[in-house]
Amino acid sequence: MSGAALGIEIVVVFFLALFLLHRYADFRKQQRMVLFGTLLAWYLCFLIVFILPLDISTVSTIALIHHQNPILSILFFKKHLTWMKMVTSNLVCYKPWSYIPDGIMPVFWRVVYWTSQCLTWLLLPFMQSYARSGGFSITGKIKTALIENAIYYGTYLLIFGSLLIYVAVHPQWHLSWYELQTIGITAANTWGLFLLVLLLGYGLVEIPRSYWNASRQGHLLIKTYFKAAKLMTEKADAEENLEDVMEEVRKVQESIKYNHPLRKYIDTILRKCPVEYQEKMGRNMDDYEDFDDKQNTYPSEKNLVKLHKQVIYAVQRHNRTHVQWQILLQQAMHLEDVAKNETSSAHQFVHSFPSTEPTSWLSPYTPTVEWYWECLLRQWFYRLLAVLLSLFSVGVVWSECTFFSTRPVLSLFAVFIQLAERDYNYLYIEMACFITIFFLCTCVYSTVFRIRVFNYYYLASHHQTDAYSLQFSGMLFCRLTPPLCLNFLGLIHMDSAISHQLKEQTAYTSIMGSMRVLSFIANGFYIYYPMLILLLCIATYFSLGTRCLNLLGFQQFVGDNEMTSDLIDEGKELIRREKRKRQRTEDGENRRREWKERYGNTREDTARNRNRNEAAEMTETNYSDTYSRTGRGTERDSIELLEDAEPLDFNVLHSPLYLNKYLSMSSSRSRIFDDV
Repeated sequence: MSGAALGIEIVVVFFLALFLLHRYADFRKQQRMVLFGTLLAWYLCFLIVFILPLDISTVSTIALIHHQNPILSILFFKKHLTWMKMVTSNLVCYKPWSYIPDGIMPVFWRVVYWTSQCLTWLLLPFMQSYARSGGFSITGKIKTALIENAIYYGTYLLIFGSLLIYVAVHPQWHLSWYELQTIGITAANTWGLFLLVLLLGYGLVEIPRSYWNASRQGHLLIKTYFKAAKLMTEKADAEENLEDVMEEVRKVQESIKYNHPLRKYIDTILRKCPVEYQEKMGRNMDDYEDFDDKQNTYPSEKNLVKLHKQVIYAVQRHNRTHVQWQILLQQAMHLEDVAKNETSSAHQFVHSFPSTEPTSWLSPYTPTVEWYWECLLRQWFYRLLAVLLSLFSVGVVWSECTFFSTRPVLSLFAVFIQLAERDYNYLYIEMACFITIFFLCTCVYSTVFRIRVFNYYYLASHHQTDAYSLQFSGMLFCRLTPPLCLNFLGLIHMDSAISHQLKEQTAYTSIMGSMRVLSFIANGFYIYYPMLILLLCIATYFSLGTRCLNLLGFQQFVGDNEMTSDLIDEGKELIRREKRKRQRTEDGENRRREWKERYGNTREDTARNRNRNEAAEMTETNYSDTYSRTGRGTERDSIELLEDAEPLDFNVLHSPLYLNKYLSMSSSRSRIFDDV
């Protein structure tokens, strides 16, 4: 079993990251470079979170051996003692099922950490600008990405140079490679911890509250109406923006003809347009019309690059709002069905618009089971889950404010881990560490998935996230995960730089380096700054951020606001209108189906009667066949005669000779139909 747990988790985490990426990205339309960079960033961050409990369990094992029997600890480190049941006077120690051999974890952490840091500070920003660029060539996209990231990289150099000067002015410190490495890691973790506290303070309150509100069907339905009104406004704006951009494309496409040198760029832009617009522009284009440089003014390549970028953004936004509107309609109609079925005495869940997809016979989700889950059990389950998450959040806030105290130990998670160490319960240590760090990551990562910076950063599910947002999320994950893990190690007193205890360090902490190189950060910022989580949780509980945004003009869901009430009424009317439209469509389909079922049998009877009369009408049928064959032969002969005919000379038609000939033939016109 040595190293088996590590291998299993590596494979499981990869498929977890792949599943999430498939939910938010479109594998068919996104660039392969974007998908690979985002998947690698998410995978490395999730890997750190899942593997860290194994590192803690291994270190706890070594620490217990050293505490109980120092001689045995020396043998362990020098000769890699073969694990078996070891019995001494005061020690009974078993090999943990997830024990990782010595020397593997330091190499593993070094590869994972430095790869993620190279991604977040160097590669992903460049790839982000490259994917968003509207250039038509690889060279043009690279040039645009370098220009956009010049200020970005310059800021990093300024921060690193400031810390480097701070260390250099102290004569007792020597600038070795280890110390330079520690300065870089400290700068990155400081930036990440600053953002981590903001996101964690929001998530610790919002996640339990979201589950509590999900148990209130009335509140959830009203909020859905509010979202529908806002999304309809955004959808209309996206459609208008797309129309304006397509009009610009049409004008440029009409001015630049097929033999123009810039025509290849126009073709690239047209391929990014929706199909209906491509067909409309193709009908209005004259293939044989030439261009004239003297009469028309043509856009430059720079303007076409800008137009290309606008087309990509407008099409993606239009498709995203359209998909989100359909999903929101389904949610609103489902919530209305739940409200109607709550008073049902039959305990059978009835849908307003039943699904046309057949239900699998293996599915236990019958109408009765659906009624009990949707109308009775679901709200109690969400309430219980909200209470448990609230208690967990309170424990995290308490531990964040008291983890610097080692005597007495006030951090709840440190108390739990120390109790497990005394009982030699390694499985409990791993499960407690995993649940705690998983909850912290859920609070932070869910906030990253929820936040929206206008239309520049927005993670939309159902494959509607653009390349810029995907890579930006990968950058945030890589910057937030290392300080999150260090903060967790501080909560359980496994980081000696914060707890100031002589304890066995994890391999992850050894890669991070000693924070004592910068004492004002290790003894000040890393200890006292996380206490701001308490203030942020209070502000989030009273929705101060939402109210401030509402005062600034950004429409937010505030219960006691007149604008919110107006948007709720507007959303309710929009949902009612869409339901009427869908009902008319469904009624039309039902009428067509009934018409087909009613008159389809009559047509079949008519066909059978026609087959019965075929034998009696064989003579007439043969005559008709002969006549049709003769007709086809005559028609074929006529066509050949017409093909062989010479073109008429209209000057001859008016000559006296031709007129006399026509008059002489007119006497036979009385017998012209004798053969018919």
